[in-house]
Amino acid sequence: MVNQVQFTELCRKQLELSAVHEGETVAVLSQGEERLNYADAFLTAAQSLGANAHHLRLADPGASTGAWTVGASGLAGNPEAVEVLKRADMLIDLIFLLFSKEQFAIQDAGTRILSVVEPVELLARMFPSRELRERVEVGQELLAKATTLRFTNKLGTDVTYQLGMYPTLAEYGYNDEPGRWDHWPSGFVFTGGKDDGVDGRIVLAPGDVLLPFNSFVQRPVEITIEKGFITDIRGELDAQMLKSYIESFNDPRGYGMSHVGWGLNERAQWHGLLPPAFAGGMGMEPRSVYGNVMFSIGPNNELGGPNDTPCHFDIPMRDCSLYLDDEPIVVDGDVVVPDMQPSARR
Repeated sequence: MVNQVQFTELCRKQLELSAVHEGETVAVLSQGEERLNYADAFLTAAQSLGANAHHLRLADPGASTGAWTVGASGLAGNPEAVEVLKRADMLIDLIFLLFSKEQFAIQDAGTRILSVVEPVELLARMFPSRELRERVEVGQELLAKATTLRFTNKLGTDVTYQLGMYPTLAEYGYNDEPGRWDHWPSGFVFTGGKDDGVDGRIVLAPGDVLLPFNSFVQRPVEITIEKGFITDIRGELDAQMLKSYIESFNDPRGYGMSHVGWGLNERAQWHGLLPPAFAGGMGMEPRSVYGNVMFSIGPNNELGGPNDTPCHFDIPMRDCSLYLDDEPIVVDGDVVVPDMQPSARR
């Protein structure tokens, strides 16, 4: 168990990695009663580094189902608050602004953003490092140069993404670059296929993860993709729940294929979603598992695309093989490029 003093020191180390220094302004954004101990820890940590720190706390939005409403932000309709955050050098986001117009506006002003919503114990166990960043950036460089990405598995997955339309993004758990976003914890690289350039078949295997359900697939799910959109979902209960969730938004863009990439954080564990280990959060651990291949359904506006549907799935998959321009990057769930492997494995 991490106490508040230890957490504050962890936040100080995080801000040091993120290059916070004397004279900078660090804003902390929270909502209602959620994560006030996080806000206190970051404010104290920022001040200890000589930064000017302030806390912007939004009103409680009311009863929550625990689900993430994609793209919805407590900052919507509050331009004065957005302007305050634009003036900060760094924003610690404790409410998860991802996919929102307000986040994009704050980034465009040059503010660097770090989202922190996972349980404290997970933040400690998956604390980022410069070595992780180096390995993720190797993946980012390789992916940015590729024209095609193909991944397969032994159940019959074989899908190809035509690349080059969208930028390649990296997440490694800290942020020292103006206008950039990251999430503590993380550790993966991704991009998007061309809007009409994803075709093939994906077969989810037992043990793959459905986010935001925070659940493991129990029975195989067969997904058919044509020209960037899912055209068929077949299987038993998992398939039915996946399809039912997408249909509930009454938005055909919910069937669009979004980003794709692979995980590189060797500290992340597949069983992290299981009790008693799982204590809430947005599922960043399975997203980051070393050697997982993750594809996304729904919005691609994070990459600059036109799809801003609120229907979103991230699906990390085990034991896949991934190829860039036919060169193997991940083979049966193991990263085979030496410069992306942890130093202890080289």
